[in-house]
Amino acid sequence: MRRSLLLLTAATTALVLTALLVPLTLLTRTHAADRATAEATARAQWVAHALGPALATAGERETAEQTVESVNGTDLPRTSLILADDTVIGPRVEKGAAATAPLRLARTGRAFTYEPESGGRLVLVPVQGAKGGTAVVQVTLTEHQLYAGTLASWLVLAGIGVGLVLLGLLLADRLGARLVGATRRLAGTADRLAAGDLTARATPEGPPELRLIAGELNRLAARIDALLTAERENAADLAHRLRTPVAALRLDAETLRDPDEAHRIAADVAALEHSVDDVIRKARRPLREAPRADLAAVARERAAFWAPLAEDQNRATGITTPAHAVPVPVPADDLAAALDALIGNVLDHTPHGTPFTVTVRRTAAGEAELTVADEGPGFPGPACPARGTSGAGSTGLGLDIARRTAQEADGRFEAASTADGARVTLAFPPAPETGTPGGGTPSAPPAPTC
Repeated sequence: MRRSLLLLTAATTALVLTALLVPLTLLTRTHAADRATAEATARAQWVAHALGPALATAGERETAEQTVESVNGTDLPRTSLILADDTVIGPRVEKGAAATAPLRLARTGRAFTYEPESGGRLVLVPVQGAKGGTAVVQVTLTEHQLYAGTLASWLVLAGIGVGLVLLGLLLADRLGARLVGATRRLAGTADRLAAGDLTARATPEGPPELRLIAGELNRLAARIDALLTAERENAADLAHRLRTPVAALRLDAETLRDPDEAHRIAADVAALEHSVDDVIRKARRPLREAPRADLAAVARERAAFWAPLAEDQNRATGITTPAHAVPVPVPADDLAAALDALIGNVLDHTPHGTPFTVTVRRTAAGEAELTVADEGPGFPGPACPARGTSGAGSTGLGLDIARRTAQEADGRFEAASTADGARVTLAFPPAPETGTPGGGTPSAPPAPTC
């Protein structure tokens, strides 16, 4: 926008100055010619006036020569005296039919200027009263003498034009900087809102249109904040309502006669209560809270959770994680839900006895990569089905949960059938250092890669 404004200003200023300066250059040329002609005419009239008495007396040619010589000099117009017998005193003059006609007209007593075909300009003034006939004083102006000073005037005009263009560009640049700055600050506010900072507000500045957009953006942010607050509270209220049936279920579990069965069901109810509490905490968690979890620790914990069921199904399991922490910008419960969905898919949709592995590693690009691979028959349909679509008769939400977990962290999701079975990979960018909330403004989630 700033560059376009500068180009528009430069083009407009150049056109206006062209329309103004071209006539001015022609006017300065005409003015220089008129001034040189006026000076030459005054010179010729002075010489004619000075030589009139001398030419009226015989034997005064020497006086005429001295007078003509005194008005000639370097870089001065050539002044000549042409007597009635065509004798020339002073610099020679052009001869021929073209020069004879003006001379004949001047001897009739008329003073005038004449522009010969060879260029320049001639000023002819008759000397009345000369003995033997009318003499003529001729002042010859060359092209250089006629338009002397024109180049300097043109350079001055060109300098003024360049100065005006530069001044216009400076003003346009300042105006463009103001407009671009206001637009960028408005875009920065929109980016903060997109990143989840619903407290961000735009400062109305710049032209009326940008101030209007800033006001509407602020209204939109306030409305989104109110809607999200209401949705979070509704989700928390709905989760809280589950506490009553869960409490009743726990009481029923305590009445069971078999202690082992009672203990098992009580553990399941406790896990359910923990999940309900997680839902409430997550619903009320601020959007700007910077999530951070150890991918390796979550992978080990969830693999250990599913290990008994895998053992019941005669599955060989493998878990490979680094000994050190692998922090990723994802809440621990979201990571656990994604990993549960992937391992659950393996346990539900592959034959008993099919081995699977869970691997966590740090790639050369710095990403934290989680891979769940099995040696089953692979995906029955597209590896990336639409949400709610399944090729194995399930809800079709497992892969979508994992995909959304990766994408919301600005990560990468890959799922594919291989020669050995199926493989699902979630890659996450490294978590921001502690003390840098949010790690900056995230970019838009990339399209899923399958």
